[in-house]
Amino acid sequence: MRRAVVAGAVTAVVGYTGAFAVVLTGLQGVGASPTQAASGLAVLCLTMGLATIFLAVRHRMPITIAWSTPGAALLASTGVPAGGWPAAVFAFIVVGVLLLITGLVPWLGRVVSSIPTALAQAMLAGVLVPICLAPVKAVIISPWVVAPVLVAWLAMLAWKPKWAAAVSVGLALVIAVFAVAAGPGLASLPAPGTPLEFVMPQPSLPAVIGVALPLWLVTMASQNIPGIAVLGTYGFRAPWRSALVTTGIGTVVGAPFGGHAINFAAISAALAASPDAGEKASGRWRAAVVAGLGYLVFGGITATVTALVFTGPPGLLQAAAGVALLGTLGSSLLGAISEAEGREAAVVTFLVAASGISVFGIGAAFWALAAGLIVRWVVVELRARLAR
Repeated sequence: MRRAVVAGAVTAVVGYTGAFAVVLTGLQGVGASPTQAASGLAVLCLTMGLATIFLAVRHRMPITIAWSTPGAALLASTGVPAGGWPAAVFAFIVVGVLLLITGLVPWLGRVVSSIPTALAQAMLAGVLVPICLAPVKAVIISPWVVAPVLVAWLAMLAWKPKWAAAVSVGLALVIAVFAVAAGPGLASLPAPGTPLEFVMPQPSLPAVIGVALPLWLVTMASQNIPGIAVLGTYGFRAPWRSALVTTGIGTVVGAPFGGHAINFAAISAALAASPDAGEKASGRWRAAVVAGLGYLVFGGITATVTALVFTGPPGLLQAAAGVALLGTLGSSLLGAISEAEGREAAVVTFLVAASGISVFGIGAAFWALAAGLIVRWVVVELRARLAR
Protein backbone atom coordinates (compact mmCIF):
# COMPACT_ATOMS: atom_id res chain seq x y z
CA MET A 1 0.00 0.00 0.00
CA ARG A 2 2.85 2.38 0.83
CA ARG A 3 4.39 1.86 -2.61
CA ALA A 4 1.06 2.61 -4.24
CA VAL A 5 0.72 5.85 -2.27
CA VAL A 6 4.23 6.98 -3.18
CA ALA A 7 3.77 6.05 -6.86
CA GLY A 8 0.42 7.86 -6.99
CA ALA A 9 1.84 10.99 -5.39
CA VAL A 10 4.77 11.00 -7.81
CA THR A 11 2.36 10.56 -10.73
CA ALA A 12 0.38 13.63 -9.67
CA VAL A 13 3.46 15.78 -9.04
CA VAL A 14 5.12 14.85 -12.35
CA GLY A 15 1.85 15.14 -14.28
CA TYR A 16 1.08 18.60 -12.93
CA THR A 17 4.46 20.30 -12.65
CA GLY A 18 5.77 18.87 -15.90
CA ALA A 19 3.12 20.41 -18.11
CA PHE A 20 0.96 23.04 -16.38
CA ALA A 21 3.02 25.79 -18.01
CA VAL A 22 2.16 24.29 -21.41
CA VAL A 23 -1.54 24.35 -20.56
CA LEU A 24 -1.45 28.00 -19.47
CA THR A 25 0.46 28.94 -22.62
CA GLY A 26 -2.01 27.05 -24.81
CA LEU A 27 -5.11 28.58 -23.26
CA GLN A 28 -3.64 32.05 -23.61
CA GLY A 29 -2.84 31.23 -27.23
CA VAL A 30 -6.55 30.94 -28.09
CA GLY A 31 -7.60 34.08 -26.27
CA ALA A 32 -7.88 33.29 -22.56
CA SER A 33 -7.09 36.03 -20.06
CA PRO A 34 -4.87 35.13 -17.08
CA THR A 35 -7.93 34.50 -14.88
CA GLN A 36 -9.62 32.44 -17.59
CA ALA A 37 -6.43 30.42 -18.08
CA ALA A 38 -6.31 29.82 -14.33
CA SER A 39 -9.92 28.64 -14.44
CA GLY A 40 -9.11 26.27 -17.31
CA LEU A 41 -6.13 24.78 -15.50
CA ALA A 42 -8.15 24.36 -12.30
CA VAL A 43 -11.11 22.65 -13.97
CA LEU A 44 -8.75 20.32 -15.83
CA CYS A 45 -7.24 19.26 -12.51
CA LEU A 46 -10.69 18.66 -11.05
CA THR A 47 -12.14 16.74 -14.00
CA MET A 48 -9.11 14.55 -14.59
CA GLY A 49 -8.78 13.88 -10.87
CA LEU A 50 -12.40 12.77 -10.57
CA ALA A 51 -12.20 10.77 -13.82
CA THR A 52 -9.05 9.00 -12.63
CA ILE A 53 -10.60 8.03 -9.30
CA PHE A 54 -13.83 6.85 -10.97
CA LEU A 55 -12.15 4.70 -13.62
CA ALA A 56 -9.55 3.27 -11.26
CA VAL A 57 -12.14 2.21 -8.68
CA ARG A 58 -14.65 0.96 -11.23
CA HIS A 59 -12.23 -1.17 -13.24
CA ARG A 60 -9.66 -1.90 -10.52
CA MET A 61 -6.91 -0.78 -12.90
CA PRO A 62 -4.20 1.90 -12.60
CA ILE A 63 -5.94 4.10 -15.18
CA THR A 64 -4.72 7.67 -14.94
CA ILE A 65 -6.35 10.53 -16.80
CA ALA A 66 -4.45 13.67 -17.79
CA TRP A 67 -4.96 16.87 -19.70
CA SER A 68 -3.95 16.85 -23.35
CA THR A 69 -0.44 18.28 -23.29
CA PRO A 70 0.02 17.99 -27.08
CA GLY A 71 -3.42 19.55 -27.42
CA ALA A 72 -2.35 22.51 -25.28
CA ALA A 73 0.77 22.88 -27.42
CA LEU A 74 -1.46 22.90 -30.49
CA LEU A 75 -3.58 25.69 -28.98
CA ALA A 76 -0.48 27.74 -28.26
CA SER A 77 0.35 27.91 -31.96
CA THR A 78 -3.20 28.05 -33.33
CA GLY A 79 -3.94 31.69 -32.63
CA VAL A 80 -7.17 33.28 -31.40
CA PRO A 81 -10.08 31.91 -33.45
CA ALA A 82 -12.82 34.05 -34.96
CA GLY A 83 -15.10 34.81 -32.03
CA GLY A 84 -12.28 34.89 -29.50
CA TRP A 85 -12.19 32.90 -26.27
CA PRO A 86 -15.95 32.05 -26.29
CA ALA A 87 -15.46 30.42 -29.71
CA ALA A 88 -12.50 28.44 -28.38
CA VAL A 89 -14.67 27.26 -25.48
CA PHE A 90 -17.27 26.08 -27.99
CA ALA A 91 -14.52 24.17 -29.80
CA PHE A 92 -13.58 22.46 -26.50
CA ILE A 93 -17.18 21.31 -26.11
CA VAL A 94 -17.09 19.88 -29.63
CA VAL A 95 -13.90 17.99 -28.72
CA GLY A 96 -15.67 16.47 -25.71
CA VAL A 97 -18.59 15.40 -27.88
CA LEU A 98 -16.20 13.86 -30.41
CA LEU A 99 -14.41 11.93 -27.66
CA LEU A 100 -17.76 10.70 -26.36
CA ILE A 101 -18.89 9.61 -29.83
CA THR A 102 -15.52 7.94 -30.46
CA GLY A 103 -16.10 5.80 -27.38
CA LEU A 104 -19.63 4.87 -28.44
CA VAL A 105 -19.09 4.46 -32.20
CA PRO A 106 -16.16 2.11 -32.99
CA TRP A 107 -15.80 3.15 -36.65
CA LEU A 108 -14.93 6.71 -35.64
CA GLY A 109 -11.96 5.37 -33.73
CA ARG A 110 -10.96 3.47 -36.85
CA VAL A 111 -11.12 6.71 -38.86
CA VAL A 112 -8.57 8.26 -36.52
CA SER A 113 -6.38 5.15 -36.73
CA SER A 114 -6.50 5.31 -40.53
CA ILE A 115 -4.72 8.69 -40.58
CA PRO A 116 -1.01 7.90 -41.17
CA THR A 117 0.89 8.14 -37.91
CA ALA A 118 3.72 9.98 -39.65
CA LEU A 119 1.38 12.83 -40.64
CA ALA A 120 -0.11 13.12 -37.16
CA GLN A 121 3.38 13.22 -35.65
CA ALA A 122 4.55 15.74 -38.26
CA MET A 123 1.59 18.01 -37.50
CA LEU A 124 2.34 17.84 -33.78
CA ALA A 125 6.05 18.51 -34.36
CA GLY A 126 5.23 21.54 -36.48
CA VAL A 127 3.02 23.16 -33.86
CA LEU A 128 5.66 22.44 -31.20
CA VAL A 129 8.47 24.28 -32.98
CA PRO A 130 7.44 27.86 -32.03
CA ILE A 131 6.94 26.82 -28.41
CA CYS A 132 10.28 24.99 -28.20
CA LEU A 133 12.02 28.04 -29.66
CA ALA A 134 10.82 30.14 -26.72
CA PRO A 135 13.66 29.11 -24.35
CA VAL A 136 16.23 30.02 -27.03
CA LYS A 137 14.76 33.50 -27.43
CA ALA A 138 14.11 34.02 -23.72
CA VAL A 139 17.64 33.12 -22.61
CA ILE A 140 19.00 35.90 -24.83
CA ILE A 141 16.54 38.46 -23.47
CA SER A 142 16.66 37.40 -19.78
CA PRO A 143 19.74 35.18 -19.33
CA TRP A 144 19.92 35.42 -15.53
CA VAL A 145 16.31 34.31 -15.19
CA VAL A 146 16.05 31.63 -17.88
CA ALA A 147 19.56 30.13 -17.85
CA PRO A 148 19.14 28.45 -14.41
CA VAL A 149 15.98 26.74 -15.69
CA LEU A 150 17.84 25.39 -18.72
CA VAL A 151 20.80 24.25 -16.60
CA ALA A 152 18.46 22.43 -14.19
CA TRP A 153 16.74 20.72 -17.11
CA LEU A 154 20.06 19.61 -18.60
CA ALA A 155 21.38 18.32 -15.28
CA MET A 156 18.22 16.32 -14.59
CA LEU A 157 18.25 14.99 -18.14
CA ALA A 158 21.58 13.33 -17.33
CA TRP A 159 20.56 12.11 -13.87
CA LYS A 160 16.78 11.48 -13.75
CA PRO A 161 15.30 12.13 -17.22
CA LYS A 162 11.69 11.56 -16.12
CA TRP A 163 12.02 14.42 -13.65
CA ALA A 164 13.77 16.86 -16.00
CA ALA A 165 10.67 18.80 -17.03
CA ALA A 166 9.15 18.82 -13.54
CA VAL A 167 12.34 20.06 -11.87
CA SER A 168 12.97 22.78 -14.45
CA VAL A 169 9.38 24.04 -14.16
CA GLY A 170 9.63 23.83 -10.37
CA LEU A 171 12.76 25.97 -10.45
CA ALA A 172 10.94 28.45 -12.67
CA LEU A 173 8.28 28.72 -9.97
CA VAL A 174 10.95 29.33 -7.33
CA ILE A 175 12.47 32.10 -9.46
CA ALA A 176 9.01 33.59 -9.90
CA VAL A 177 8.49 33.53 -6.11
CA PHE A 178 11.68 35.54 -5.53
CA ALA A 179 10.80 37.94 -8.34
CA VAL A 180 7.33 38.56 -6.94
CA ALA A 181 8.68 38.89 -3.39
CA ALA A 182 11.15 41.52 -4.58
CA GLY A 183 8.44 43.36 -6.52
CA PRO A 184 4.75 43.56 -5.62
CA GLY A 185 5.19 41.15 -2.70
CA LEU A 186 3.79 37.69 -2.02
CA ALA A 187 0.81 39.22 -0.24
CA SER A 188 -0.45 40.33 -3.64
CA LEU A 189 -1.03 36.71 -4.69
CA PRO A 190 -4.54 35.26 -4.29
CA ALA A 191 -5.19 32.73 -1.56
CA PRO A 192 -5.48 29.06 -2.56
CA GLY A 193 -8.84 28.21 -4.06
CA THR A 194 -10.55 27.04 -7.24
CA PRO A 195 -11.06 30.11 -9.48
CA LEU A 196 -13.63 28.72 -11.91
CA GLU A 197 -14.90 31.28 -14.40
CA PHE A 198 -17.85 30.34 -16.61
CA VAL A 199 -17.81 31.51 -20.22
CA MET A 200 -20.83 31.30 -22.51
CA PRO A 201 -19.71 29.33 -25.61
CA GLN A 202 -20.07 31.03 -28.99
CA PRO A 203 -20.66 28.69 -31.96
CA SER A 204 -18.03 29.18 -34.64
CA LEU A 205 -17.41 27.01 -37.69
CA PRO A 206 -13.78 28.21 -38.13
CA ALA A 207 -13.13 27.31 -34.47
CA VAL A 208 -14.61 23.84 -35.03
CA ILE A 209 -12.47 23.25 -38.13
CA GLY A 210 -9.32 25.00 -36.97
CA VAL A 211 -9.36 24.16 -33.25
CA ALA A 212 -11.73 21.31 -32.41
CA LEU A 213 -10.86 18.84 -35.18
CA PRO A 214 -7.04 19.15 -34.86
CA LEU A 215 -7.33 19.08 -31.07
CA TRP A 216 -9.42 15.91 -31.19
CA LEU A 217 -7.02 14.23 -33.64
CA VAL A 218 -3.93 15.18 -31.64
CA THR A 219 -5.55 14.04 -28.40
CA MET A 220 -6.48 10.69 -29.90
CA ALA A 221 -3.19 10.07 -31.72
CA SER A 222 -0.78 11.46 -29.13
CA GLN A 223 -2.55 10.71 -25.84
CA ASN A 224 -5.30 8.09 -25.97
CA ILE A 225 -3.70 5.53 -28.28
CA PRO A 226 -0.23 5.71 -26.62
CA GLY A 227 -1.86 5.71 -23.18
CA ILE A 228 -3.65 2.45 -23.95
CA ALA A 229 -0.38 1.01 -25.23
CA VAL A 230 1.44 1.94 -22.02
CA LEU A 231 -1.18 0.14 -19.92
CA GLY A 232 -0.89 -2.85 -22.24
CA THR A 233 2.84 -3.17 -21.63
CA TYR A 234 2.08 -3.81 -17.95
CA GLY A 235 -0.62 -6.37 -18.67
CA PHE A 236 -3.70 -4.16 -18.37
CA ARG A 237 -6.39 -4.10 -21.06
CA ALA A 238 -7.73 -0.56 -20.99
CA PRO A 239 -11.53 -0.14 -21.04
CA TRP A 240 -11.69 1.88 -24.26
CA ARG A 241 -15.41 2.68 -24.32
CA SER A 242 -15.73 3.45 -20.63
CA ALA A 243 -12.67 5.71 -20.59
CA LEU A 244 -13.60 7.60 -23.77
CA VAL A 245 -17.15 8.18 -22.56
CA THR A 246 -15.89 9.35 -19.16
CA THR A 247 -13.25 11.70 -20.58
CA GLY A 248 -15.69 12.96 -23.21
CA ILE A 249 -18.25 13.88 -20.56
CA GLY A 250 -15.51 15.37 -18.39
CA THR A 251 -14.30 17.52 -21.28
CA VAL A 252 -17.82 18.77 -22.06
CA VAL A 253 -18.42 19.63 -18.40
CA GLY A 254 -15.07 21.39 -18.02
CA ALA A 255 -15.11 23.24 -21.36
CA PRO A 256 -17.29 26.23 -20.31
CA PHE A 257 -14.76 26.89 -17.55
CA GLY A 258 -11.78 26.70 -19.94
CA GLY A 259 -10.75 23.05 -19.88
CA HIS A 260 -9.63 22.03 -23.38
CA ALA A 261 -9.54 18.20 -23.11
CA ILE A 262 -8.86 15.30 -20.76
CA ASN A 263 -7.73 11.87 -21.92
CA PHE A 264 -5.64 8.81 -21.10
CA ALA A 265 -2.31 9.72 -19.54
CA ALA A 266 0.59 8.63 -21.75
CA ILE A 267 3.98 9.40 -20.18
CA SER A 268 2.84 9.54 -16.54
CA ALA A 269 0.67 6.42 -16.99
CA ALA A 270 3.68 4.18 -16.46
CA LEU A 271 4.35 5.65 -13.00
CA ALA A 272 1.12 4.22 -11.59
CA ALA A 273 0.99 1.03 -13.69
CA SER A 274 4.56 -0.23 -13.24
CA PRO A 275 5.81 -2.58 -10.50
CA ASP A 276 6.99 0.51 -8.61
CA ALA A 277 3.32 0.92 -7.61
CA GLY A 278 3.20 -2.57 -6.11
CA GLU A 279 4.40 -6.07 -6.81
CA LYS A 280 0.86 -7.35 -7.36
CA ALA A 281 -0.74 -5.86 -10.45
CA SER A 282 -4.18 -6.29 -8.92
CA GLY A 283 -3.44 -3.65 -6.29
CA ARG A 284 -1.89 -0.94 -8.42
CA TRP A 285 -5.23 0.75 -8.99
CA ARG A 286 -4.74 2.34 -5.60
CA ALA A 287 -1.83 4.36 -7.03
CA ALA A 288 -4.18 5.84 -9.61
CA VAL A 289 -6.66 6.79 -6.88
CA VAL A 290 -3.90 8.60 -4.98
CA ALA A 291 -2.88 10.37 -8.21
CA GLY A 292 -6.49 11.46 -8.73
CA LEU A 293 -6.64 12.88 -5.22
CA GLY A 294 -3.36 14.67 -5.88
CA TYR A 295 -4.82 16.35 -8.97
CA LEU A 296 -7.76 17.56 -6.88
CA VAL A 297 -5.30 19.13 -4.43
CA PHE A 298 -3.40 20.82 -7.26
CA GLY A 299 -6.69 22.16 -8.57
CA GLY A 300 -7.17 23.90 -5.25
CA ILE A 301 -3.85 25.78 -5.41
CA THR A 302 -4.01 26.66 -9.11
CA ALA A 303 -5.12 30.26 -8.48
CA THR A 304 -1.96 30.97 -6.50
CA VAL A 305 0.33 29.12 -8.92
CA THR A 306 -1.13 30.84 -11.97
CA ALA A 307 -0.95 34.30 -10.44
CA LEU A 308 2.65 33.61 -9.46
CA VAL A 309 3.55 32.60 -13.00
CA PHE A 310 1.87 35.58 -14.66
CA THR A 311 3.30 38.04 -12.14
CA GLY A 312 6.82 36.65 -12.48
CA PRO A 313 9.51 37.64 -15.00
CA PRO A 314 8.31 37.95 -18.63
CA GLY A 315 9.17 34.96 -20.81
CA LEU A 316 9.70 32.59 -17.89
CA LEU A 317 6.41 30.74 -18.46
CA GLN A 318 7.07 30.33 -22.18
CA ALA A 319 10.62 29.13 -21.55
CA ALA A 320 9.44 26.54 -19.02
CA ALA A 321 6.76 25.32 -21.44
CA GLY A 322 9.28 25.01 -24.26
CA VAL A 323 11.70 22.98 -22.16
CA ALA A 324 8.90 20.68 -21.02
CA LEU A 325 8.02 19.87 -24.64
CA LEU A 326 11.50 19.22 -26.05
CA GLY A 327 11.19 15.47 -25.53
CA THR A 328 7.80 15.42 -27.22
CA LEU A 329 9.19 17.39 -30.16
CA GLY A 330 12.06 14.92 -30.56
CA SER A 331 9.81 11.86 -30.54
CA SER A 332 7.36 13.54 -32.93
CA LEU A 333 10.09 14.36 -35.43
CA LEU A 334 11.37 10.80 -35.26
CA GLY A 335 7.90 9.39 -35.80
CA ALA A 336 7.30 11.75 -38.71
CA ILE A 337 10.31 10.78 -40.82
CA SER A 338 11.09 7.24 -39.64
CA GLU A 339 9.50 5.68 -42.72
CA ALA A 340 10.88 6.44 -46.18
CA GLU A 341 7.55 5.95 -47.95
CA GLY A 342 5.60 9.18 -47.97
CA ARG A 343 8.32 11.10 -46.17
CA GLU A 344 7.72 14.09 -48.43
CA ALA A 345 4.15 14.28 -47.16
CA ALA A 346 5.35 14.31 -43.57
CA VAL A 347 7.83 17.09 -44.33
CA VAL A 348 5.12 19.18 -46.01
CA THR A 349 2.81 18.61 -43.04
CA PHE A 350 5.55 19.70 -40.66
CA LEU A 351 6.37 22.86 -42.61
CA VAL A 352 2.77 23.99 -42.99
CA ALA A 353 2.09 23.39 -39.28
CA ALA A 354 5.26 25.26 -38.28
CA SER A 355 4.38 28.20 -40.55
CA GLY A 356 1.55 29.34 -38.30
CA ILE A 357 -0.58 30.39 -41.27
CA SER A 358 -4.29 31.09 -40.94
CA VAL A 359 -6.66 30.93 -43.91
CA PHE A 360 -10.38 31.77 -43.61
CA GLY A 361 -9.85 32.00 -39.86
CA ILE A 362 -8.69 28.36 -39.73
CA GLY A 363 -5.30 27.66 -38.16
CA ALA A 364 -2.22 25.96 -39.58
CA ALA A 365 -2.79 22.55 -37.98
CA PHE A 366 -5.83 21.82 -40.15
CA TRP A 367 -4.15 22.99 -43.36
CA ALA A 368 -1.02 21.02 -42.47
CA LEU A 369 -2.94 17.78 -42.20
CA ALA A 370 -4.91 18.53 -45.38
CA ALA A 371 -1.73 19.33 -47.33
CA GLY A 372 0.00 16.24 -46.00
CA LEU A 373 -2.87 13.96 -46.97
CA ILE A 374 -2.93 15.40 -50.51
CA VAL A 375 0.81 15.04 -50.97
CA ARG A 376 0.76 11.53 -49.55
CA TRP A 377 -2.01 10.52 -51.93
CA VAL A 378 0.02 11.85 -54.87
CA VAL A 379 3.41 10.37 -53.92
CA VAL A 380 2.10 7.03 -52.64
CA GLU A 381 -1.28 6.19 -54.17
CA LEU A 382 -1.02 7.99 -57.51
CA ARG A 383 2.59 6.95 -58.02
CA ALA A 384 1.66 3.33 -57.41
CA ARG A 385 -1.19 3.53 -59.93
CA LEU A 386 1.00 5.10 -62.61
CA ALA A 387 3.65 2.44 -62.07
CA ARG A 388 1.21 -0.36 -62.92
